Amino acid sequence: MADLRALFSVNDRALTSTEAFTNRQAQWERVTTALDEHLRRIAEPGFTVEDFEAARDNVVVFYGIGGIGKTTLSRKLEAALTDPAQRPSQWGEPSWGEQQLVPVRIDLSRSSGLDFEQVVLTIRLALAAHLNQPLPAFDLALRRYWERNHPAEPLEEYLRRAGLGAKFGQALPQQMQNALSDVAQALLMPGTVGSVIGQVTGSLVTALRERRQTVRALAGCALLADLLEAEPTLDALSYYPHLLAWELTQLPAEQQVVPVILLDTFEDTGDRTHRDLERLLQRIVWLMPNALFVITGRSRLQWADERLQGQLDYTGPAAWPGLVARDVPRARIPEQLGDGERQVLIGDFAPEDCDDYLARRLTSNGRPLLSDAVRQTITVRSHGLPLYLDLSVMRFLELRRSGRTPEPGDFDTDFPALIARTLQDLTPDERHVVRAAALLDAFDVALAARTAGLAQEAAALRLIERPFVREQPFSIWPYSLHAVIRSTIRTADDRTDDAWSPRDWQHAAERAHTALGAQWRAGAARDRKLLVACLRQGLALAAEFDLDLGWLQDATWQYIGDSVWEPLPHTRTAEAQGGGLGSTTDALVETLSALARRQHEHRGRTVDRLTTVIDAALLPAELHDLALYYRAKALRDIGRSTDSRHGYQQVVEGGGRLAQNARRGLAQAARLAGDFPTAYDAAQHLGWEGRHQRVLGDVLWLQGQPERAADAYLAGRTEAEQHAKAGEAAHCQALRALAVAFTNPEQADDELDLAQQLLAPLSLRATGINAAIAALVRDAGDPTVEDRVCTLRTELDVAGLTSMTPTLELALAFHQAVLDDQQALATTIARLRELTRDGDFAYYVDIAHCMASLPLPDGHTAPRWLDGATATCARWRSVVNARRTHRS
Repeated sequence: MADLRALFSVNDRALTSTEAFTNRQAQWERVTTALDEHLRRIAEPGFTVEDFEAARDNVVVFYGIGGIGKTTLSRKLEAALTDPAQRPSQWGEPSWGEQQLVPVRIDLSRSSGLDFEQVVLTIRLALAAHLNQPLPAFDLALRRYWERNHPAEPLEEYLRRAGLGAKFGQALPQQMQNALSDVAQALLMPGTVGSVIGQVTGSLVTALRERRQTVRALAGCALLADLLEAEPTLDALSYYPHLLAWELTQLPAEQQVVPVILLDTFEDTGDRTHRDLERLLQRIVWLMPNALFVITGRSRLQWADERLQGQLDYTGPAAWPGLVARDVPRARIPEQLGDGERQVLIGDFAPEDCDDYLARRLTSNGRPLLSDAVRQTITVRSHGLPLYLDLSVMRFLELRRSGRTPEPGDFDTDFPALIARTLQDLTPDERHVVRAAALLDAFDVALAARTAGLAQEAAALRLIERPFVREQPFSIWPYSLHAVIRSTIRTADDRTDDAWSPRDWQHAAERAHTALGAQWRAGAARDRKLLVACLRQGLALAAEFDLDLGWLQDATWQYIGDSVWEPLPHTRTAEAQGGGLGSTTDALVETLSALARRQHEHRGRTVDRLTTVIDAALLPAELHDLALYYRAKALRDIGRSTDSRHGYQQVVEGGGRLAQNARRGLAQAARLAGDFPTAYDAAQHLGWEGRHQRVLGDVLWLQGQPERAADAYLAGRTEAEQHAKAGEAAHCQALRALAVAFTNPEQADDELDLAQQLLAPLSLRATGINAAIAALVRDAGDPTVEDRVCTLRTELDVAGLTSMTPTLELALAFHQAVLDDQQALATTIARLRELTRDGDFAYYVDIAHCMASLPLPDGHTAPRWLDGATATCARWRSVVNARRTHRS
């Protein structure tokens, strides 16, 4: 079908614009499956339309956000069911063979102006056009209703004015008259009375009550007399479809038909408070169980919800098994109807479907008018929403009218029309909530309501049922807005009547930020996932709207305290600011991003990023110390020990939360310099906060006492677990594995397994390498060790963890000493001497000589061992000898 709007937008007669229909094969298959099941059910011997208690499974619902293609699908289904030639080839052949179907599509949108009378008339008109014969029971009731409620307007004139006559013809009035005349004749009434419905109805009711043989054709309809006696109101009209369903069952076998009634734009029938039209429509569905109804709208049907009792006539899972929400126990559904899901969310187009749509939407001389690059840009921006594709096509034509060729950059935009289409059927409170929710990556009902500033959650509860709200039920916040809807609400020039001002957005962001902090504080003390989730959203909001840090400061300390380092948002980082930082939040985002990323990038890069933060001087004092402390650690990792010690000293002098950690850094600096007594004495005063057990272990294994070091690391791991510090526990365990590996390779297997378990959920690159070095020590003497050392050297170079390279080389020296490979060991010692010429780790040269019983060169400066060089050297020599014995 030609797209008239596009054709009337250009002068190019070579341009072809069609309303392209992109593959909805899954939806077609759902309809054909439902229709197959429906045909089998109504063909069963026990089926009757007069069973008003049996559950109904004659409904298929397709729902989705505005612009997803529901109306297009409804039209295509009608066309495919009417004429096989109009069925897309990829949909395949249906299985119902010669069964006569009567598709009836009814547009319920407000713009169509359709009322309930027209819905009933449309169904009867479609059958009249197909069957071309009266359906007496229904026609008599309808004739009585019409003359009572439209006394001055003949049905023929009404059909002409409503446009129904042009669509279906004018057969119905004559069929109704024939039905009236036939009944009058059967009752032996005078011919002139045949046009007086009141007299005929009265006589017919009497005959039905008396069970006269003359009306036996209608006597089988048990409730006909009651319906003819009832006051012919709109409410009574909603029960007449039962008569229509009954009449269809009376047709001869060769005339049997199955109506397929497509109700489109169902959302326009009302809302949660006003369900009057919905109640009348539901009666049609219930009272015509031999018809299949395909309903399209923006929301799921709630008919299976028992809470609607009183608002609708037929509710609950036993009444509508196919409409049950997934969280309702399936045991409550009648077994004979199975548990097939009959409510189907219309999903976004796949990227290939988007491209296919755009390629076929506008063509010139049989070739796509939109270039590959333009189509790709639109596809990415659309997130699969067909309405966005259509709006992009109109933008393309608009740009062509301006005299230039549209380029991909022209479509990196949002469309305000999407906002109007999305919000048009929402209540004012729901519109308010959806704007508030657009500030959030994800939300729950409480968070959305608090962000919107509402005292009640009712609007948020209604909002989450909308199809443009995505659900991830196992997430901390299970709901999120469709990506393109959220982007548009946030960035497009909103021209709706209740659009928000910049101040409105600011106030909502402040409420969201406060609500996130409240959720974090109310959560479990060690709920890491909640902490990270709140930080991610809170930092993004604070950065965008220049909010005070508030609860983010305490959350930051908890984040770094666990040493897990999940990624956090990179919004408005130093790079995005052109090398500078604009606010306190920007500085905090950059700090946390640098700390998380240091596990994946060179530590020199970490130093640069933290230096930018420190130089900006935007952070509060304690958070400024945070940047100083971690820069000092990164400086140590890249071998700049003097600068590292200076940074630690600054933090100690500041006396903040990290002062004790910085004292540990100074103690470790003493250890690196070979001043073991100073490091050992400092460890006695560090306490848990300064990780005293780890510092002790680091000193002890270097003295050739790995057993004592392993005990200290175990104590450190235990303390970390008691304080729920997962990162510290993993770090102590990796070091314990290293210590144990020197003396007990079998036990080291278990220790390494535990280290890997503790590391699995974390992002601790250096700790992982410590575990890998421990595995090398465990396998000393194995031929694969040297190749693994080469691999680890490369990894350390890439990571910028220069300070770990000497330890790796010492592990290699141990391996070579165990093999008594003097030549290879000499090479390794030379490499160690080069690596430690600045003084840090120089004692590794001493340990390597001790392992091989080699004399130290003249002029070598010995470290300050805890109990002297002779005892220490003897212990290291015994460790090597024990491993040789173990291998033999």
